[in-house]
Amino acid sequence: MEKNSTIDYAQTFYHGTKANLKTGDFIEVGFNSNYGKKKKAKYIYLSATLDAAVWGAELAEGEGRERIYIVEPTGSIEDDPNLTDKKFPGNPTKSYRSLYPFKVIGEVTDWQGHSPEQLKAMKDHLAELKRQGIEAIEA
Repeated sequence: MEKNSTIDYAQTFYHGTKANLKTGDFIEVGFNSNYGKKKKAKYIYLSATLDAAVWGAELAEGEGRERIYIVEPTGSIEDDPNLTDKKFPGNPTKSYRSLYPFKVIGEVTDWQGHSPEQLKAMKDHLAELKRQGIEAIEA
C-alpha cells in the first residue's frame, strides 16, 4: 500500500506480540519497542501475512506467551521500510506500519511457529545486526 493509502477492510491484518490483549483493545504507538534499543516506538506494525506475524510474535521480548491478533487499522498504513526498501522490494511480506492505533478484533489461536533452527538463525542474524550497530528505520 502506498503511504496514506485507503484502508482495504476486506484484507485481514495481523499483529504478532507477547502482549495479553482482548477483543476491543487498541494497540497504540508510544510503548517501548521489542527491538533494537527498546526506545519508545514511533510506529506500530502489522502484516497481511500470517508468517510475518508469527515472526513478530516469536521475536517479541517480554513475559507471556506468543500471540497473534487480528487487527483493524484505524488510520492510514504504509509499507514497512525495515523490510521493503532493500530486503524485499515490492513488499512480498505485506508488512506495514502506522502512526494510528489498531483495534484488536480477534486472535489466531491455531498457528505454527518456525522450526528451532529457523528461529535460531533469525535471532543470530538480528544479534549480528545489533553488533554492527544497525537499527530499525524509524523515519
